[in-house]
Amino acid sequence: MPQGLIDRLTSQLASRGVNNAKQEAITLLKSRGHLDDRGNLTPEGLKRQQMGADGRAKDRASKRSGKPVSAFKYDPKTNRATLK
Repeated sequence: MPQGLIDRLTSQLASRGVNNAKQEAITLLKSRGHLDDRGNLTPEGLKRQQMGADGRAKDRASKRSGKPVSAFKYDPKTNRATLK
């Protein structure tokens, strides 16, 4: 089972006090279409994993604002992307 996305999301959920964070992360990734029923990354999941945390944050901000990904910078302390 791929660990990049699962571990990252598990740690984020656990830091927010979610019980059984790993199972919740797997369920969430499956619902988003990033994992298949066997726990393997789908093509979309592979794409998201290859982006890394900074790429995913910039992508989320871009989708929310309608601005290009290149307009954002990543802050690893907050896991957020803000306009440059």
